[in-house]
Amino acid sequence: MSATTTEKPTAASDFASEVVTRTPVHDIALPGGGGTLALITLDNGFDHTKPNTFGPQSIAGLAATVERLRERAVAGEIVAVAVTGKPFIFAVGADLTGVPFIGSRDQALEIARAGHAAYAAFSDLPVPTFAFVNGAAMGGGVELALSATYRTMSAGVPAVALPEVFLGLVPGWGGCWMLPNLVGIEKAITVVIDNPLSQNRMLKGVDAYRLGMADALLEPADFIEESIAWAARVLSGEVTVERPEVDRDEAAWSAAIAKAKGLADVKTGRQAKSPYAALDLLAAARTATREEGFAAEDEVLADLLMSDELRAGLYAFDLVQKRAKRPAGAPDKALARTVTKVGIVGAGLMASQLALLFIQRLQVPVVLTDIDDERVAKGVGYVHAELDKLAGKGRLNPDRLNRYKALVRGSTSKDGFADADFVIEAVFEEMSVKQQVFAEVEAVVSAECVLATNTSSLSIAEMAGTLEHPERVVGFHFFNPVAVMPLLEIIPGERTDDPTLATAFAVGKALKKTCILAADRPSFIVNRLLGRFMGEAAKILDEGTPIEVVDRAFAGLAPMPPFVLIGLVGPAIALHNGETLVRAFPDRFYASPTLQRIVAAGKRGFYDLSSGRPVLDPEVAELIEKPAEPVVLDLPQVRQRVLTVLADEARRMLDEGVAQAPMDIDLAMITGAGFQFWNGGITPLLDRTGVAEAVTGSRFLPDGVANARTPA
Repeated sequence: MSATTTEKPTAASDFASEVVTRTPVHDIALPGGGGTLALITLDNGFDHTKPNTFGPQSIAGLAATVERLRERAVAGEIVAVAVTGKPFIFAVGADLTGVPFIGSRDQALEIARAGHAAYAAFSDLPVPTFAFVNGAAMGGGVELALSATYRTMSAGVPAVALPEVFLGLVPGWGGCWMLPNLVGIEKAITVVIDNPLSQNRMLKGVDAYRLGMADALLEPADFIEESIAWAARVLSGEVTVERPEVDRDEAAWSAAIAKAKGLADVKTGRQAKSPYAALDLLAAARTATREEGFAAEDEVLADLLMSDELRAGLYAFDLVQKRAKRPAGAPDKALARTVTKVGIVGAGLMASQLALLFIQRLQVPVVLTDIDDERVAKGVGYVHAELDKLAGKGRLNPDRLNRYKALVRGSTSKDGFADADFVIEAVFEEMSVKQQVFAEVEAVVSAECVLATNTSSLSIAEMAGTLEHPERVVGFHFFNPVAVMPLLEIIPGERTDDPTLATAFAVGKALKKTCILAADRPSFIVNRLLGRFMGEAAKILDEGTPIEVVDRAFAGLAPMPPFVLIGLVGPAIALHNGETLVRAFPDRFYASPTLQRIVAAGKRGFYDLSSGRPVLDPEVAELIEKPAEPVVLDLPQVRQRVLTVLADEARRMLDEGVAQAPMDIDLAMITGAGFQFWNGGITPLLDRTGVAEAVTGSRFLPDGVANARTPA
């Protein structure tokens, strides 16, 4: 769309690069002379790595296909219509690639109405309709399935979700009306609100079936054939589909909505529009007609499509889906050496988690070492126990279980590293300890073996400085828990060579981690920014603002309150990171006397979480600094002060080259610290609140990249 266009642009013109999902139809003769079922197969022409999506052309094509099928149904040529997806994929929702180019609310409204019209036409066919959900189904894909009269679900489906709130949208093609009217308000809230606000949790196909989102659960091996046979039995009357009656009691419905709003408050601090808009639509679904529900969704969707919240969410999605796959600053991957064996120094929890990951992803021998047999046995035992758990859940067959167990062994000697290509240390976070470990390892391994450190804050160059081959030392910083957190910071030292760095990136990719290059500066990217964040929060607490006020100020900014986060990280680790940063930058970072006392007292955090909610430990309350002249800030003042220091630190990190670009800071904070998609990580939030310009003199990102462009 050109800025000089004089004709009113259409929604389709904004999606010029749309990968169109086609809707070919195949006639299926039902068994027993049951007539003809017309089967629509959603297929964009690519394999499962490029899922089916619905842009304007795809929706128009679906609508045209449905209209032809309506004519055939009226003529008596078909007795039913079904829709399924290409192998492994049903459909993952709307194509959002053109959203940044939508220039007006009218265009957004056109997109919303087109989807509703196509899905309603499918629902209103004069013959029964079926959705055979054979693979991943999200967003508009789920809503298309909900539009059918009946649904089958493959037990092999890996993901079913309405994730829109995670991005800053709402299920806007019928989901907010159809789902509560199918499964009831509480289950609908689980899918529409709870799961997206819980780091975009997905349902398995089995879980979706148990929620009532499908009428039959079938095995994946012959799913389509069995779905057709099941549909034939439904049509013949042999199978009667029974669903629980939806409870429409006003008090119960309202109570569920109120509880969900409380969760949204905790998760977002009312800083996000989308969960509340979705809850309003869900609340209205109790009494609204379909037409009223769809019309309300149209209006909300049109508003949100034009919002900063969605644009930031799409920016974050693009980082995770695209930038993460092409790490900025990584050397030529052809320089990477092959890794056929891994050594791990240490056998504690972190080391054991690393061993488990290397075994599963690289499928190469792994040797764990520690100072005594008891520690070694405990580390290997942890790996075996975790593998047994996976086998118990059906995620490992007996052959693979035995093979994986055979790949890990332990020793008190480092001699087993002699033929290793990659050795990583996960020992105590103390420079002298790590230098000694690397000296011992270097005496055993080959000259080309990569020596990686899982340090969270220490200098790679200093760690490598006493070695004969400092060029093969690299930072390889994982985030805890290793199996869950996607981020891996890769840090070259002053003398790290390109083959070592390329090998580190290749190993990180094989481990299926999001790899980001970070400069060898104290605490790297995530821990440095979190250190400034938590340090300022601690300073505000120590100056006299009550802890509950400080923690509440960060709802919708951080994934959890700072003093809850300190408990998760561990007070000792948080203190160590903070003190490292204070030594490096004493003018900006803060070592909290309160935190020092908590660590000295052996406390594991500020809160008791045993009840499922944070309750301040009374003994910790006594350790909190009590200033003679307290300075008490309110919620907006706390938030503003912390945003100010985050903007300052992010700009300094970019100026120092700690991160390659603002996008890498955001990608790191999203994948390493769980910062929200609908904020875009951190720099888009700093931009759109005006804090970035006020503190640093300029935006981090160009206007329009992660926000609705400011009108000229």
